[in-house]
Amino acid sequence: MFRLFAALAVSLAASALGSAPSVAQEAASRCLAVANVAPRIMPAAFIPIQDGMERPQAAAVTIRYLGHSTFLITTPEGVTIATDYNGFAGGATPRAVTMNRAHTSHFTESPDPAIEHVLGGWNPEGGPAEHRLELGDALIRNVPTDLRSWGGGTRIPDGNSIFIFEVAGLCIGHLGHLHHLLADEDLAFIGQLDIVMVPVDGGYTMDQSAMVETLQVLKARLILPMHYFGQTTLNGFLTRLGETFAVEMSDGPDVTVSAATLPASPTVLVLPGY
Repeated sequence: MFRLFAALAVSLAASALGSAPSVAQEAASRCLAVANVAPRIMPAAFIPIQDGMERPQAAAVTIRYLGHSTFLITTPEGVTIATDYNGFAGGATPRAVTMNRAHTSHFTESPDPAIEHVLGGWNPEGGPAEHRLELGDALIRNVPTDLRSWGGGTRIPDGNSIFIFEVAGLCIGHLGHLHHLLADEDLAFIGQLDIVMVPVDGGYTMDQSAMVETLQVLKARLILPMHYFGQTTLNGFLTRLGETFAVEMSDGPDVTVSAATLPASPTVLVLPGY
């Protein structure tokens, strides 16, 4: 319940920014603000175009799929962030990395010392990890979720984090090693995602039907599958999508997207690993 109150408080603070004095303050979450606006209110990123006006060029973010659960996000200002970093970032040295602890393929105990910010999705001292990092034109925050034990009978509270990257007017979520359906409290703290990176293995995380249900609740417009172990597993997930989602196959590991170029309807884009 505390997370729900916190999410609503952040959203209310965001909606009041228009009348607030011009002072230095913590960046508000666009994802939370958009999730709580009335349907008829236009998001701040939307600019109506009148006849004769030149359409502005929207800032774009580039996402490269490096394989397994690792994506390299590059912001318009050139900030680089690697998700579920296990020591490999495609030859780059990201400015920030996120990690989860379900398996060693999702973290490393010896990250490159040149990385400025290493954000673990768990708290070694117990309790939830709490991250809110403003880095250049990006805001990185997390929403803790639980893990289950190898036997499946024991729940490990706050063992995983969904990391959210707010950049270029977009809300990008990485579900990490998600093991359970999201509660209303989780959804309130996540906010409205535009892009989501989702594990689709169907075994180590959640079964594929439950993951499709999660996507239907999140309502992101661009879905990037990850954490699958071959074409058969991926095809099984794609088959379960039904007619709710369009499916596109990319020839390369990169996608560049802006708020203006998001798909009009929920679309699954399969990126081959880098």
